[in-house]
Amino acid sequence: MDQKPKKVLVTGGAGFIGSNLVDALIDKGFDVIVNDNLSSGKKEYLNPKAKFYKADIRNLEKIKPLFRKVDYVFHLAAQPRIQPSIINPAESHSNNVVGTLNVLIAARDAKVKKFIYSASSSAYGDQEKLPLREDMSPRPKSPYSLFKLIGEQYCKLFTEIYDLPTVCLRYFNVYGPRQSCEGAYATVIGIFLRQAKAGEPLTIVGDGNQTRDFTNVMDVVKANILAMESSRVGQGEVINIGTGKNYTINKIASLISKESIHTPPRLAEIRDTLADNSKAKEFLEWQPTIEIEQGIEELKRWLRI
Repeated sequence: MDQKPKKVLVTGGAGFIGSNLVDALIDKGFDVIVNDNLSSGKKEYLNPKAKFYKADIRNLEKIKPLFRKVDYVFHLAAQPRIQPSIINPAESHSNNVVGTLNVLIAARDAKVKKFIYSASSSAYGDQEKLPLREDMSPRPKSPYSLFKLIGEQYCKLFTEIYDLPTVCLRYFNVYGPRQSCEGAYATVIGIFLRQAKAGEPLTIVGDGNQTRDFTNVMDVVKANILAMESSRVGQGEVINIGTGKNYTINKIASLISKESIHTPPRLAEIRDTLADNSKAKEFLEWQPTIEIEQGIEELKRWLRI
């Protein structure tokens, strides 16, 4: 990369992962544009050094001008989580499929140097073997998982048809500062932290023996920046971003509180996740650096628990 500041655009840059990425890019001297409709992102997470435009990615004509002279696009804007997509699949489709297509079209027309897509490990569904490898056939179990997979396939097509360099990062259960602890988009760690702060018992779904590969948001941020910088990716590759370690939900609960109760299992939940991250290590020279115990302690301090 040359020394002059590069212009980058981050969709969803007021959200959990996006805002942490924006901060890191600005620290590295990039000229950053943030596009977010603030449906789940928060104004207080916006970096004041970034140029912010409130616009919905489902409106192509409104977002297209934001891409002028942009070098790199990080596409994080999405309607997250499995359960909301089951309740309202049409809304999830318009955000995660139509929105992604619009961002790809705008990036193609602006001739950006690379498009980095935030994909989801939920595309794997349940597989017979662990760890999960990128060459396994996807088995999405929910509309959200399917729509994120379609986004990957669109990226690959845009590389093949339009010569738009793309790379897809499949995140595994991201957690960390600024994650949602309230409402339909809260993840299990966020829910546990909210309950612990309120002095309530933690609600463990099912038997709690299901496992997840939890990845700290700062490691995910590093993966995005490495994907942008690496000359070895850009052909629509799918790359796992996970630690290669998994933990039961019961174990995670025990790191946060001694009190818990169990609730019935939920529809379309995957039983186990565990990333094979050898591709990320090889092509991005990426390594996870934050252990779950350290990450949760930092979160507890952030939330003053």
